[in-house]
Amino acid sequence: MAYTTINYELDNGVLTITLDRPEKLNAFTRDMLHEMCDALDRADADDNVRAIIVTGAGRAFCAGADLSAGAETFDANGREDRESGLHPDGGGILTLRIYECKKPIIAAINGPAVGVGVTMTLPMDIRIASDNAKFGFVFARRGIVPEACSSYFLPRVVGISKALEWCYSGKVFPAQEALDGGLLRSLHDKAELMPTARHIAQEIADNTSPVSVTLIRQMMWKNLGADHPMEAHKLDSRGIYHLGKSPDAKEGVTSFLEKRPPQFPSKVSSDLPEFYPWWSKRDFS
Repeated sequence: MAYTTINYELDNGVLTITLDRPEKLNAFTRDMLHEMCDALDRADADDNVRAIIVTGAGRAFCAGADLSAGAETFDANGREDRESGLHPDGGGILTLRIYECKKPIIAAINGPAVGVGVTMTLPMDIRIASDNAKFGFVFARRGIVPEACSSYFLPRVVGISKALEWCYSGKVFPAQEALDGGLLRSLHDKAELMPTARHIAQEIADNTSPVSVTLIRQMMWKNLGADHPMEAHKLDSRGIYHLGKSPDAKEGVTSFLEKRPPQFPSKVSSDLPEFYPWWSKRDFS
């Protein structure tokens, strides 16, 4: 797929996906949805991609949905899913794809992130922002409800009380409030934002087993819905059993004892354990 709304750049194991409609503050469109999903498919299939950074071109991260359709922007009539005849939310299609991603994802929020511009970051693993960024879960001020599965993700990220406060008010708030509320890992001068994201991503790419990271990502996210820690114990036990006899486990121990950087041989494309995936696909119905 040729991209027109995003840029895709891979360097030394770190993929940077840049939302690239700066003249529209990177407002979200159906084309951007399809291109983001394609980019994630491409990244999952490429063993050279070890970590992903998502950021925005220009002065915004993403200003939310493109409102060029005016009052009809959120009217989904005529946009039914061909198979189900239902009306899946586009932001939810993206966040569910992010949720299933096999590679760790860092959001480098370089400016305003409003509506889907912020909800798309919730299933990303680490969020950092420039100190001039602003955030807004503005749905109640637009006469709609939170989308992009954010009623699932946001309370898990910041807690139910803070999630409701931000969504009830629909206010746009500064980066410091987002940090204080637990939405962000850290704030940075805009010039330091991408170097910081790159450092986090490169540390993963240079020092860890790609198979381990893929399993850790899915174990953490999937266990958010477990009803008892026994479910985690069962999954942990399967993971330790299968990976404990793998070439990566041998290399991890040997490189530590020999005091050298590890060279993990296993690949996500071919060496995930036989029990992966351990969850059933959920259909939109």
